[in-house]
Amino acid sequence: MKLRRITIICFVAAVATAAGWAADDWLDRVDEALNVSVLQDSLRARLSGSVALEGYHFQPPAPGLINAPGNDLFNPRLVVFLDAQYQSNLYAFAQARVDRGFDPGAGGARLRLDEYALRFTPADNARFNLQIGKFATAVGNWVPRHGSWENPFVTAPLPYENLTGVWDIEPVPSDLVLLQWSHVRPGLPARVTAVEKQRRVPVIWGPAYASGAALSGAFNRIRYALEVKNASLSSRPEAWDAVLVGLRHPTFSGRLGYAPDERWNLGLSASTGPYLRPLAAPTIAAGRRFDAYRETVIGQDISYAWHHLQVWTEFYEARFTIPRVGNVDTFAWYTEAKYKFTPQFFGAVRWNQQLFAAVSDGAGGRAPWGAELWRIDLAPGYRFTPHTQIKLQYSLQHEENGPHRFAHTLATQFVLRF
Repeated sequence: MKLRRITIICFVAAVATAAGWAADDWLDRVDEALNVSVLQDSLRARLSGSVALEGYHFQPPAPGLINAPGNDLFNPRLVVFLDAQYQSNLYAFAQARVDRGFDPGAGGARLRLDEYALRFTPADNARFNLQIGKFATAVGNWVPRHGSWENPFVTAPLPYENLTGVWDIEPVPSDLVLLQWSHVRPGLPARVTAVEKQRRVPVIWGPAYASGAALSGAFNRIRYALEVKNASLSSRPEAWDAVLVGLRHPTFSGRLGYAPDERWNLGLSASTGPYLRPLAAPTIAAGRRFDAYRETVIGQDISYAWHHLQVWTEFYEARFTIPRVGNVDTFAWYTEAKYKFTPQFFGAVRWNQQLFAAVSDGAGGRAPWGAELWRIDLAPGYRFTPHTQIKLQYSLQHEENGPHRFAHTLATQFVLRF
């Protein structure tokens, strides 16, 4: 198949955009029709959404959170949002998707409710908000722009998608096993490596739509958010639903932000909570509790905007506490910049890197407990109309002990929003 599907996506984008010029007014009318106001404008509701066509071409094994055999993947996705507000005190929102899985994959299409929440604001200002439901984490500055339309790239930054050697269904029994699960120490057959990808976790799993409650607000130039949720930042989508995974082992997270002026936004985030899923209970060491297997994350974020330039940076120091091994630390960071060359044409570049602390290698020495790597992402994009855009992305990754000295990934994404 090679690049055929990526070419098809570009062709579909060109055809859809050509039609979109003529249909732009019609889409504007659809937007108006999807806005409803009743009770003398006290209750307002709006439906919106997007259709995204993604194509990936990569060197096996599939990088990041992509789950697909071979070296190509076509990943269509429909996303529908519902926003409703009653006066200025109650706000509710929900997000439903039809796709092949939360992360790009080769499975069949399925319908899923990713977000649903109710927010209560007791006063007429934004100093205090209480939110309950299933929603994205407040940690960091990438989540507010993670959607297909807002993200200048096709993929997420490295801290949100690079899988470590930590599993969430079984604790690591020793340093040597950790090196093996992290692919630092060879020994896992290829077929086992493919299976265990479904067990590994990153520092943060995408937008982390876990369930729980949050307090948030703003005082002049200071913003705050505190949340308690049912799963850690590293937890996979299957663990985010409170019906499937309750609040017996909560995770506490928060972010404190400061905007000295309109150009700058500075943030400090923290999170701590158990990273094992309930099904790991039979494998926990005797006398230990879930709380002993904890992920702790400290993050710093900076964003800057000036005229046509936008810059975002995030630093994450993460620690996984593993009885019988100890504390294993990793440092993941990225910086990205987006520049608008014209009102429609933009370009973005992102540098990503992840480093790991050392553990015993079983031979009297020490070795990093994860495969250290860096990645550079380049992404030009073009916004044809207020409703359509296309992005291309090229990624070059170097990973110590990886299957390729340098791995190349090509991705494209066409988005139509309504």
